[in-house]
Amino acid sequence: MGTDEKEAKITKIGSCQKSVKSNITKLTEELHKLRNVDAYDDPDQPLSSEAKNTTIQQAPCNIRQRRILRGHFGKIYAMYWANDGVGLVSASQDGKLIIWNAFTTNKIHAIPLRSSWVMTCAYSPSSKFVACGGLDNLCSIFAVPETGKETTKQKVYCELAQHEGYLSCCRFIDDQKIITSSGDSSCILWNVEQRSPECQFNDHTGDVMSVSIMKDSGLFVSGSCDSLAKLWDYRAKKACVMTFPGHESDINSVDFFPDGQAFATASDDSTCRLFDIRAYRQLQKYANEKILCGITSVAFSKSGRQLFAGYDDYNCYVWDTISGLNIQQLTGHENRVSCLGVQSNGQALCTGGWDTLLRIWAV
Repeated sequence: MGTDEKEAKITKIGSCQKSVKSNITKLTEELHKLRNVDAYDDPDQPLSSEAKNTTIQQAPCNIRQRRILRGHFGKIYAMYWANDGVGLVSASQDGKLIIWNAFTTNKIHAIPLRSSWVMTCAYSPSSKFVACGGLDNLCSIFAVPETGKETTKQKVYCELAQHEGYLSCCRFIDDQKIITSSGDSSCILWNVEQRSPECQFNDHTGDVMSVSIMKDSGLFVSGSCDSLAKLWDYRAKKACVMTFPGHESDINSVDFFPDGQAFATASDDSTCRLFDIRAYRQLQKYANEKILCGITSVAFSKSGRQLFAGYDDYNCYVWDTISGLNIQQLTGHENRVSCLGVQSNGQALCTGGWDTLLRIWAV
């Protein structure tokens, strides 16, 4: 090939690259216009406007504290309900996982941890396993002991080691698969039986703080300190499917809407937001000018009509999902509300705080 031909090919390649970059820029601009990201902070959100134009009534809310679970001696960082709606597991920096009967308030099992710097915990769908992790960079999975069995020397069922940063969240898909998120900006899908990662999801540019799984659709959503929420297909094991901007600070928690077509996020920018997957945009913003602290955790009610959020000001606020209005304030904690979760049958809410207590709320 002659020099002239090489130069002609190089010129042609350069021209193609410029054309591709130009097209990408145009498509990005068009997508930005369609999604109207600049309007995400407007007072009139799509759902709010729709609620004003219809006869939709505000969701009734009269939740009261029903139980207090006492037993931890350090800050509670995470909790998770079992599928039976009675058991729940909590993780505290006193170095213990405690499995509770939320109805009787009795402690069923106390599992000592090798590292007290725990940040997350989860129950498997079958309730046969619990998992936890934190600053040890490991996801530790324990087989739940039989009732009445001694647990002072409870052994780890398996330890999953791959992350290069702290473990911020873990969620079971089933007994053999679990997804973890980490301060190393990645999420990993694990095969528990083989103790090995099946796929690593790398697209965030900041610490990934939370994940929520929708098993029916094979999707999970992640929230990160890069202020973005990302949607992934864990079955395809490919790159990010969708990216949702809007927040102005770290996203600390995410939770799927019950039908799996939308999800909520909670951020240090003092707002919760509702994103719709089909519309690929934000539908609602939950904020109050008098609430200026960060939000640690978020969860939908069983129907999805109410959104519960735990705040740094020691309170849990209840929002009407459609109108975006604050409909109740749950008070009682004496320190930051660090975690919360809704019972599988939707009849109770549990909040955990740095005051070492778990509180059960119900109508």
